[in-house]
Amino acid sequence: MMGWGKSGNLHTTMFILVDKPKGMTSHDVVDRVRQITGERWVGHAGTLDPNATGLLIVGVGRESTRKLGAIAKGTRKTYVADVILGEERDTDDAEGKVTERAKGVLPPSKHEVERTLNDFVGEGKQIPPQFSAIKMQGKKAYELARKGKKITLQSRFISVYRIYLMRYSYPILSFEADVSAGTYIRALARDIGRKLGMGAYLGDLRRKKIGTYSVEQAVQLESLTEKNWQEFALDRGVVQ
Repeated sequence: MMGWGKSGNLHTTMFILVDKPKGMTSHDVVDRVRQITGERWVGHAGTLDPNATGLLIVGVGRESTRKLGAIAKGTRKTYVADVILGEERDTDDAEGKVTERAKGVLPPSKHEVERTLNDFVGEGKQIPPQFSAIKMQGKKAYELARKGKKITLQSRFISVYRIYLMRYSYPILSFEADVSAGTYIRALARDIGRKLGMGAYLGDLRRKKIGTYSVEQAVQLESLTEKNWQEFALDRGVVQ
């Protein structure tokens, strides 16, 4: 049963599965849920970029927000991504400036694309995007990158458990992948392009699953109200 403290803070573990809309930051979603619930302790597990959509786990209440770190770090995730071949951008997605364009390179065949995707299955090292929230010199990497400072991020081990081609019509390829926590799909798109010898960046991105939870279980943010939000709250732990 749900309990409230004198300050209005929840005394139970509650999470809301939200289908994040395009154009909003993950923090924007948290702010909106905070307004709707009236609860000051609200957070999320696993940031989605503004142009990405899909499953965002939002914790409501102090006990819930304390568990978000473990959820973000220890759970595999499933994404559907559109990758644009033929050029690289400084942010590794559609928002960035073009840094390289492929010239005189023939479009890869479907077989070449499938073989390349398969090469990424397993454990490997990945260099995160320069425009990321990773801390360097006490600041987030994207803050330094926006000032034009050259930064070198350390590679990290990530795992791609499964990846398969959904559609391909040059220059766009679409794939679905199961990956470990900490995997940047933007960086994966970039590296796929480099392995194909022509560069690439991430177009659209949608997160389908976090652990055992699916976006099909999620509520549209616009459907949440002060009167109904508790109907969508899970009063149990998320990590299984």
